[in-house]
Amino acid sequence: MEPLRVYIGWDSREDIAYRVARHSLLKHATIPVEVHPIKLQEMVDRGLYTRDIDPLATTEFTYSRFLVPHLAGYKGWAIFVDCDFLFFGDVAELRDYMDPTKAVMCVQHDYRPKETTKMDGVPQTAYPRKNWSSFMLFNCEHPSTRTLTPEVVNRESGAYLHRMQWARDDEIGALPTGWNWLEGWYDKPATGYPQAVHHTRGGPWFAECQDVDYAEEWLAAAAEVRASDGEA
Repeated sequence: MEPLRVYIGWDSREDIAYRVARHSLLKHATIPVEVHPIKLQEMVDRGLYTRDIDPLATTEFTYSRFLVPHLAGYKGWAIFVDCDFLFFGDVAELRDYMDPTKAVMCVQHDYRPKETTKMDGVPQTAYPRKNWSSFMLFNCEHPSTRTLTPEVVNRESGAYLHRMQWARDDEIGALPTGWNWLEGWYDKPATGYPQAVHHTRGGPWFAECQDVDYAEEWLAAAAEVRASDGEA
């Protein structure tokens, strides 16, 4: 079986968030998985990313996430996920949603943020299909997905990329809400856990976000990461 390729956005301000997302994903996976960080400077050094700095970009991977199909060689399926996720589900389940007629699969939120600011005081903005691109299951071989060349990723607007205007509406498939469960927006399930908790408002790695849902579980995972890496 070919490993499932997962690309996690990496931000220099949130390295521990990336490490916890990677750790929790691998911990629950029952199939081979390859995890790759998307580090902006590496993309720049490789000549894949040439966009000017966008003052509205929340993270270092705001746009570079759309390089995933290129990084995967436009072959098979690949996942992109933000670093501020905590996994409780098995990514093997996502194989059931790999519809070859779709260019991309995602949780199709109807999300209208209540906060006015995001991480580090960046203004919160509302736009159609908000948070759809924070967890994407790419069909890298699909003709529409293959249009996401580095040239297009560097040239097109944020709206074009994040609202998935590079694919027809009927080429965007739906994943269950649990795979991108927005903390503070969705109600906690009566039993069990969502497959993937998204701390989109800020996670427990920030001092001011210690009381968010699933903070205890995130902190426990962070302790496991630090212990395995030999950190005090």
